[in-house]
Amino acid sequence: MEMSTLESLRAPVEGDVIAPGDAGFEDARTIWNAMIDRRPAVVVRPRGADDVVQAIAFAREHDLPIAVRGGGHNVAGNAVVDEGVVIDFSSMRAVEVDPDRGVVRVEAGALLSDVDAAVAEHGLLVPGGIVSTTGVAGLTLGGGFGWAARRLGLTIDSLRSVEIVTADGELLTASEESHPDLFWAIRGGGGNFGVVTSFEFEAHELGPEFLCGLIVHPIESAREFLQHHREMAAKAPDELSAWIVMRLAPPLPFLPEEVHGKPVIVLAFAYIGDPAEGEALIAERYADWGEPYGKNIGVMPYTDWQQGFDALNAEGDRNYWKSHNLAELSDPAIDAAIAAVGNLPSPHAEVFIAHLGGAISRVADDATAYAHRDAVFVVNIHGHWTDPSEDEAGIAWVRGLFDELAPHAQGGVYVNFLSDEGAERVQDAYPEAVWSRLVEVKRRYDPENVFRLNQNIPPD
Repeated sequence: MEMSTLESLRAPVEGDVIAPGDAGFEDARTIWNAMIDRRPAVVVRPRGADDVVQAIAFAREHDLPIAVRGGGHNVAGNAVVDEGVVIDFSSMRAVEVDPDRGVVRVEAGALLSDVDAAVAEHGLLVPGGIVSTTGVAGLTLGGGFGWAARRLGLTIDSLRSVEIVTADGELLTASEESHPDLFWAIRGGGGNFGVVTSFEFEAHELGPEFLCGLIVHPIESAREFLQHHREMAAKAPDELSAWIVMRLAPPLPFLPEEVHGKPVIVLAFAYIGDPAEGEALIAERYADWGEPYGKNIGVMPYTDWQQGFDALNAEGDRNYWKSHNLAELSDPAIDAAIAAVGNLPSPHAEVFIAHLGGAISRVADDATAYAHRDAVFVVNIHGHWTDPSEDEAGIAWVRGLFDELAPHAQGGVYVNFLSDEGAERVQDAYPEAVWSRLVEVKRRYDPENVFRLNQNIPPD
């Protein structure tokens, strides 16, 4: 891109404008998933909504595609684009808490760790994900579930409003009262309808500490344990989130050294309620089951637990995911998952099974664009490795288990777990009536599909 062209962008933008050859460009084009290697024409790091308006106008004037980066954690790599404009919110991470109103305003570049730390000072919580380095923006726009979701609902269920720049450069406030069609769509429909610059959430009271922990069993007991977990999940209170990870054992300090690197099944749980009640519940239903390799159960601050899985999702590794929604954890699905764990393509690959339901399922299906609220379990097949030479084997393993599980799946998929899987798979994230309504909103706010670098909902 010619210098004079770049200067026409730099002049009105208060934030940083970074082009190839500039200091920091290589870092600016690098995102969490190392499988994504793209070179944008320019990266704009706005300091406010006005800079976003300028970046969109510049991209449209020069017919350049637009990518939007919140935390850069999306596995599909939509946060960066070849020969286009990246709107990178790294410089907009402010979190403002109004404890009297129980409201939190979050800029679009904030990570979950930013929000968790800010609200924890006031004994509050905004439901988020399970990895603290995740960007708030992408997580929210896709729905957002984590440890508090069964008790408090999805992240979008605590969203009160957004400020959003549309394709024509207009800055709008979208809420239940203002542009409610747009507000409905962005709660699960992703970044298809504009560039959100800030979010306003309702915050919920949370005690200073809560019960959480890990229980690790040998993979040989996985079938019986998953059958037991299926029964326990069916009668779990909303306060309990108990999720499954099957992988090679990391070097956790409470595990014997000889267990490190062995295939294991891990129960990770959090009890969003009275710790004493949670301890009694876990003791009754899980802690004394079988002969675990080890367990680590205790009371800790929410912020500490939220960071506990960050090391297993480090930036700079290679990731490829596929996912299914499940109405039940059937025996054939259990057997397929266990068999795949016997053939892991790398020490970092894993099968993750989240138990949903609870408050998530009690929101009307048509209340938000996230509509698969009847999913009881979500399985994410997490291909994760470090060496590019492992790409073929890793991708094949993920696709193989995905195909094995397909006959036992409910249909539908969590949009935030999609890799680059094509237009048909994007439609699987939305029931037909929801998809039709999303297309209508897209036509209204982005008829030319300016915002297409996402899990795209085309306007025609």
